[in-house]
Amino acid sequence: MISIVACERWIENRAHFCNDAELLIEISAIAERKRGMVEKIAGLARRAGESIMEVYSRPFSVEYKDDSSPLTEADKASHMVIEAGLRQIAPEVPVISEEGEEVPFSIRKGFRSFWLVDPLDGTKEFIKRNGEFTVNIALIENTVPVLGVIYAPAKGLMYFAERGKGAWREEAGSSIRIHSAELRPYAAIRAVVSRSHPSPAIEEYLSGFKVASSLEAGSSLKFCLVAEGAADIYPRFGETWEWDTAAGHAIAAEAGASVTLPDLSPLTYNKEGLKNPGFIVASRGLALKPYIFSR
Repeated sequence: MISIVACERWIENRAHFCNDAELLIEISAIAERKRGMVEKIAGLARRAGESIMEVYSRPFSVEYKDDSSPLTEADKASHMVIEAGLRQIAPEVPVISEEGEEVPFSIRKGFRSFWLVDPLDGTKEFIKRNGEFTVNIALIENTVPVLGVIYAPAKGLMYFAERGKGAWREEAGSSIRIHSAELRPYAAIRAVVSRSHPSPAIEEYLSGFKVASSLEAGSSLKFCLVAEGAADIYPRFGETWEWDTAAGHAIAAEAGASVTLPDLSPLTYNKEGLKNPGFIVASRGLALKPYIFSR
């Protein structure tokens, strides 16, 4: 599969790596679709958010998956909107969605580019009706998230980023560029932790820092709080799925924050099991300590 980001670079740099005219035309067409891609994905996230809010505005039933995680009409409706939209925007790029069909690793391992989607991140928050749920859409290139969109429809709040083009927050029709905080050595930090997944391990880890404040929040909005400088660290040591983190990872990284595994090695995507063994999101300048899982 042709890498979308590689195509764009080729067009911009006028690299001459192929003599096949038809292939060059195809590459040019793909790269042209890439231009303005983040705006298209943001629009798609809004449409998915509308489908979520339609369910949110009325009584709804809750099912439970095999792993006991909740599932609502809104999860399904958002998935259908996003999948159809991505097929239209970039039909050559595969889609992996929490609510979509499972794609075996034997097939996935050949993907250089793919969309990674959580149609409704924070379903527990949706059920509680606290507004802290999001639509997450990311583009993965060679195991790295290069584009991410997070939309919180109940808040009318959008975050988006594209590699090399900055991270942005949009609210009430106005967009501002966001940056993670830059900390001085040994400064007190502001932590953000999961509201729905409290953990003694997180408390133990944070005890090694001078913590000025700790905030609970739901869904991928925690990534965005670090990305916009409202928090300095977001540790999570329980398992998550790749679609839970990819969009937030893209936004936080482009805002200048670090996103790593608990041992501080890189967090990558398209792993065999599509699961993350925890992660740490942190502001610039924060001297992180690795977290080693006890056996």
